[in-house]
Amino acid sequence: QVRLVESGGGSVQAGGSLTLSCAASGNTYRNTYMGWFRQAPGKEREGVALISTAGGRTSYADSVKGRFTISQDKAKNSVYLQMDSLTPEDTAIYYCAASISVWSIQLIGPDFDYWGQGTQVTVSS
Repeated sequence: QVRLVESGGGSVQAGGSLTLSCAASGNTYRNTYMGWFRQAPGKEREGVALISTAGGRTSYADSVKGRFTISQDKAKNSVYLQMDSLTPEDTAIYYCAASISVWSIQLIGPDFDYWGQGTQVTVSS
């Protein structure tokens, strides 16, 4: 089992920045990918970014490319999401996720095996 705990959410004005953190514990050695997803009220869950734990390969949703950056600190079993130039459309609950797949995965929910409880991000105009 892998436990994921997000932190760093909050309220910010449009144009501002936030950094989300996700601390993983448990059998983290099995994690091959870490990702961030978000879900806004009335909308489906959306993949935001992923990173491969071994090689650091990253992938982003088109909606956040150039504004968000995913990174990891293997020593701390943590993954981060730096969010810049935030807009009200970025308002959502953000979830950290982990995959133990040995194959290449996509930024979609079914490819991930473990999920955190989420942290709220609110961007006001």
